Amino acid sequence: MIKEFRDFIAKGNVMDMAVGIIVGAAFTAIVTSMVGDIINPIIGIITGGTDFSGNYLVLNGVEVTPGTSLNAARDAGANVFAWGSFLSAVINFFIIAFVVFLLVKMVNRIKAAAVHTQKAEESAAGPSQEALLAEIRDLLADQRTRA
Repeated sequence: MIKEFRDFIAKGNVMDMAVGIIVGAAFTAIVTSMVGDIINPIIGIITGGTDFSGNYLVLNGVEVTPGTSLNAARDAGANVFAWGSFLSAVINFFIIAFVVFLLVKMVNRIKAAAVHTQKAEESAAGPSQEALLAEIRDLLADQRTRA
């Protein structure tokens, strides 16, 4: 069982996946910071100076005074609908999806360029060694039949 586990871990796909998960976690932290520290304040300026990431509605539970932060309302035990946090998560999703789209598009272009370059090299290289040898064989056979 340990050998099977070692073989599983040693496979290239598993290692690639692990690297992808680690990079994805770091990327998520960057995007979360970008949304919370850059995009939300800009949207707040556009919407009149409010930061919507802390906006919520109290559904039921403890009475919360207006102006109480989202964390304080949650700590007080209020049942809240945190629409601002949800909107931030949606923005995070779209940013991550867009960046992943750009990465996939870039990788596809690189692959297409590599295939195009490989085909160009193959066509520029001329006939293969086997084709040349076959041509020589045919020429020698023609000379023998003429003689």
